[in-house]
Amino acid sequence: MLSNWGWKYVLFYDGRTVFFYIFPWINGWYHCNVYDITPAKLGFPWFFPLSHTARGQAVYIGCYTGSSSEQVLQDTCFLDDGEMTVIQCQSSCAERGYQYAGHGFGRGCYCGHAIQKPNTIQSNCYCWEDPASACTETNRLTIYHLELSQDSPYNYKNTIFKGCFKTPDNSTKAFPLIALMPAMTVGKCVDFCTEKKLSLAVLAGQQCLCGFSTVHFPLHAQENMKRCLYHCPGQSHENCGTQMYNVVYQTEVQDNRCTDRSFLFAQPKQLMALASFPGSGNTWARHLIELATGFYTGSYYFDRSLYEKGFKGEKDNWKSGRTICIKTHEKGKQEIEAFDSGILLIRNPYRTLMAEFNRKYGGHIGFAPMLLWKGETWAKFVEVYADLWASHTLAWLNYSEQLYVVYYEELKRDMFIHLRGLVLFLGLPLSVDRLLCTESQKSGTFKRSGLLKLEYDPFTADMRTSIDYLVKRVDLALRAKNLTRVPDEYHLR
Repeated sequence: MLSNWGWKYVLFYDGRTVFFYIFPWINGWYHCNVYDITPAKLGFPWFFPLSHTARGQAVYIGCYTGSSSEQVLQDTCFLDDGEMTVIQCQSSCAERGYQYAGHGFGRGCYCGHAIQKPNTIQSNCYCWEDPASACTETNRLTIYHLELSQDSPYNYKNTIFKGCFKTPDNSTKAFPLIALMPAMTVGKCVDFCTEKKLSLAVLAGQQCLCGFSTVHFPLHAQENMKRCLYHCPGQSHENCGTQMYNVVYQTEVQDNRCTDRSFLFAQPKQLMALASFPGSGNTWARHLIELATGFYTGSYYFDRSLYEKGFKGEKDNWKSGRTICIKTHEKGKQEIEAFDSGILLIRNPYRTLMAEFNRKYGGHIGFAPMLLWKGETWAKFVEVYADLWASHTLAWLNYSEQLYVVYYEELKRDMFIHLRGLVLFLGLPLSVDRLLCTESQKSGTFKRSGLLKLEYDPFTADMRTSIDYLVKRVDLALRAKNLTRVPDEYHLR
């Protein structure tokens, strides 16, 4: 809370925008009359839009009733077991390009492009009063409209700017819809493709092409943006590309080619583990595997928040044989040998430790309080968990009979190649369309927004020396098994 820092704030709503005003608090007294205060009476410009997100600001629009199973906003849902605040919810939805953020239903966060039901409550929600709080109202949803900024020439509404790409050899095969727009603007093309329910808006001079990422246009070879810097006929400050080089946007339309998932139709020949040390991105990897294969993943544990978000294999017994692979953080010999084979997901230990520290003290997509980073809590955590990171990897290398190693960073950098390797290791036929569709929806929902980052290096020199020694041990063990060595970025330089 700001009050811990010697400051207080008051909320104001001008009919369009909610603001919170910050002013000094000394010895228990405000430096102005809190019961008779207006923006003009503050006398200084210390004010900020409520939950100023990375891409704009949030405007409170009302309080809605419902339940987690009867959602008002239906596109994306975060059910966090930590202290999900209103601000974190708004930031998460804004970063993903949604128009609305809803907070409530017992610390849930819902994102959407449209409100599914009318407002049935005239009074404000309790959560509206404190944007830094975690809302625990179980039958109400506080909804905000996210006004996404237009200050970037590459932003338009809820699109994602993909870059500049060379025109495919055969545009008619690559795009199911092509329209000539003499007065072309980014907005006209994006709105046109969105209306036609297609996820890519491709600008080629006066042509607007709509479609999906396919083998004919995979978006894997991005060109220098200078090749696309040609003004739009209908808007001189925008770029519309040329007949040879296209400006590409991903619209808010979801690519549905990889959203269908089911349990396995037949018992698999092998019980497959998806093993990782906590904080290595296991949930994100499961999201990718489910989209790429069309089958549910399972878990050695049970996490209700993951089940409610759509990981339906979470409730299955891990030995049921209905899921394509099983999440596990175990490292005991007996637990590892219970699986016939495994995928070992490894992440840079520095990033892993920070991610797990945030999860442990901030929830699935939350952040650990700043005070914990600078105290003994962080130092003791690194001392214990760094060694556990190494011992977990070494155990799987020692006890697993058949192991496929994938590095989090490489999967993130070159998703198509490494996800293809995972699918083949799982013994499933490849679907290029599913892989390309997965790339377009790679973020998932259990992902921290990345907006709250430490402004300093939390690792001391002694910590780095110890961690680098552990990295070298793991690297030697991987080489001994003729497996891919750890990326260079893991080593202390």
